[in-house]
Amino acid sequence: MTSTEKDRVVIFDTTLRDGEQSPGATMTHDEKLEIAELLDDMGVDIIEAGFPIASEGDFRAVSEIAQRSKNAVICGLARAQLPDIDRCWEAVRNAAKPRIHTFIGTSPLHRAIPNLTQDEMAERIEQTVTHARNLCDNVQWSPMDATRTEWDYLCRVVEIAIKAGATTINIPDTVGYTAPVESADLIRRLIETVSGADDVVFATHCHNDLGMATANALAAVQGGARQIECTINGLGERAGNTALEEVVMALKVRGDIMPYTTGIDTKKIMHISRRVATVSGFPVQFNKAIVGKNAFAHESGIHQDGMLKNAETFEIMRPEDVGIAGTSLPLGKHSGRAALRAKLRELGVEVGDNQLKDIFVRFKDLADRKKEVFDDDILALVTATTEGDDALQLVNLKVVCGTGGPAEATLEMEIHGEDMSAVSEGDGPVDATFKAIRMLHPNKARLQLYQVNAVTEGTDAQATVSVRLEEDGMIATGQSADTDTVVASAKAYIHALNRLIVRRGKTGKDVKEISYRDVT
Repeated sequence: MTSTEKDRVVIFDTTLRDGEQSPGATMTHDEKLEIAELLDDMGVDIIEAGFPIASEGDFRAVSEIAQRSKNAVICGLARAQLPDIDRCWEAVRNAAKPRIHTFIGTSPLHRAIPNLTQDEMAERIEQTVTHARNLCDNVQWSPMDATRTEWDYLCRVVEIAIKAGATTINIPDTVGYTAPVESADLIRRLIETVSGADDVVFATHCHNDLGMATANALAAVQGGARQIECTINGLGERAGNTALEEVVMALKVRGDIMPYTTGIDTKKIMHISRRVATVSGFPVQFNKAIVGKNAFAHESGIHQDGMLKNAETFEIMRPEDVGIAGTSLPLGKHSGRAALRAKLRELGVEVGDNQLKDIFVRFKDLADRKKEVFDDDILALVTATTEGDDALQLVNLKVVCGTGGPAEATLEMEIHGEDMSAVSEGDGPVDATFKAIRMLHPNKARLQLYQVNAVTEGTDAQATVSVRLEEDGMIATGQSADTDTVVASAKAYIHALNRLIVRRGKTGKDVKEISYRDVT
């Protein structure tokens, strides 16, 4: 190899083969073709398109992907059996760059399944790899469960495969058992020990049973491997595989200790991640590295303040590098004033210090009750700011309602600085609440509009309630938001009444002359 080839890490994606083996992750024919096209477009070197002998559907998908691929090597998987290898070749032969990948389990546990002795298995390996190489000049061989195979026997069968014509030797950690230091050491020792090792590419295929797949794959590269087998989102058997996005971005970010290159267009990572999640039915966990919803999100006030001043304080890569529009600063109970002000500016709202203080208090109260505060929640808080003096203020509200009879509202309010309370029944919780408000603050205002909208999704969604009142030709609108619809209704009604009080004062009318009896 030239020095440039030694520094390049080949990306072998097996989302369409190992990824689809995840229980429940079966993709349709068209979905496989779509994902293959996206992989090819993003610069994946080798696409393992499927297991051709597994089903007629798999064979057709591999065959069509082979014919449509523009850049990538198209690989099919085959067991160490001649019919498998023949079927695999039939599927990939029309690719511009075809590959046959054949494997057999070499550990004591796996040798026991076909009941083969070490010599019998060695003979089969030589026969099947030779057969594959006679069909195709690009042959990959894998000793399944290599990390639990006896060292001397592993060296023996790897050498046999190389002599039989394998061009790539993949060392699978099939059950995710190994650790990074062992992964690096195993590859290094094989390269140093096995005759002909310098003439082939060593690959690594790591499973994530102990959560170390990415670490093991990168360690193997440091040990001399130059091909990483991976999947989008780490999809795969059991706990999954090495995640493509993780190893690619790790190589990009930590070039200081891993000076290797890949041909992946990282800006396309997020798009294909989301598409694979959709077609496979396996959503990406929120805290998944690189592609998770929270990977570039910061809620802590300290983190948000640091991000606003210099993104590098808490981000080791730019979200744009993986195809995300930008960093997210989701607001929650850990957020501070700086993040709230920044969010308001982002939403086109400029507020003074006093108004910010008021909004921040109500924001904190909301954040204690909601898992996530959305942009529309913030706008609702701004809109709910009352106009003029708050002569009327809600202190406490308790509502009892159900199928057994009329709803009952127990209301406490502060009216012109005086605490007052009332109990009222009504046709539902909102009607009972509005009647209780009118008992404490008699008025002739007629309800022209009552409208409820869910601001955001979920059972903890904020409801924004709009109320429009008309009194003697004067119209006032009140609005409020709360996770409790009845509370939001009460606040919106009181908000509208406060506006009417301000307008009555401007016209010289005395609200104390109005009695509850006058309300129709």
